Amino acid sequence: MTKAKQLRDAIYAPEILVQPGVFDGFSTRLVEHMGYTSAFITGSGVSETRLGQVDVGIMGMEENVAAVRNITACSNLALLADGDTGYGNAINVFHTVRAFERAGAAGIMIEDQVWPKRCGHMRGKEVIPQDEMEQKLRAACEARTDKDFVIKSRTDTLATHGLDEVIRRLNAYAEAGADLLFADALLDAEQIRTVAANVPKPLCVNMGFGIRQRSTTPLLSAAQLQDLGVAVVIYPRLLTACALAGMRKGLEILGQSLQSGKPEDRPDAALSFEELNDIMGMVHIKDLEEKFLTVAQKTAKYGREPVGAVREESEGASHA
Repeated sequence: MTKAKQLRDAIYAPEILVQPGVFDGFSTRLVEHMGYTSAFITGSGVSETRLGQVDVGIMGMEENVAAVRNITACSNLALLADGDTGYGNAINVFHTVRAFERAGAAGIMIEDQVWPKRCGHMRGKEVIPQDEMEQKLRAACEARTDKDFVIKSRTDTLATHGLDEVIRRLNAYAEAGADLLFADALLDAEQIRTVAANVPKPLCVNMGFGIRQRSTTPLLSAAQLQDLGVAVVIYPRLLTACALAGMRKGLEILGQSLQSGKPEDRPDAALSFEELNDIMGMVHIKDLEEKFLTVAQKTAKYGREPVGAVREESEGASHA
């Protein structure tokens, strides 16, 4: 089964599809390690971590595709990429879809904002005409070489035109060929229920941080969203926000050590060396060494110690 077919089947499965937002090798490896089979490659996360820039359209297509290529290469997750607006008109979208599919993505999201776009939960959004977005989606569908490659259409019209326009556009986008529909920044559970009940294809909702309330879409559980008729939930801000919180805490602890002149041993605040290596795939490297290195090479590296002994240490640390 291709990753695209895996993603498509998960979207249409009875249970809601939960997609944490990944943005680099660390986050992607961790999500897979924690048992997830699919994830959303968050454009905001890629822009923030790769460029150190807020999600307001500063990152271009090549930077985004390069990140997607690295992310897809280090995991077996079925990954849906964030293609922003497609970086131009329908012709650009055609080539954007080809680029993301070749990079290993199982699907792509295209939105109807004016370029440069911005995070859907920021003020100051503008949208393109509906017929222009429809043509972008038709181009996207024609561009894919795998018929199962998922085309996700996003509308940001709630803030600019209201709920009726959201529903009208999503129906038009479904007619143009979109497989998965997404209305960003819905304001309450009733709006989510209304949209889900009035569109012909699966609906995706953005739960942002996942474990922290925002001023826009209310914080709802995956089970609550499923009861509202939602097929897919993404958490694009969860891991970036948690990563920054963890790094800030680490620096604060280091600052305490610098101030006191005493070391701070805080296993509660940082993974061990063994845990980090385990998540990043050191077990696989050891397996490859055992299989392909010559006896002389293994002896030079490990002496008489079996290569597997190092692998077992890593496995033991991960289950400690």
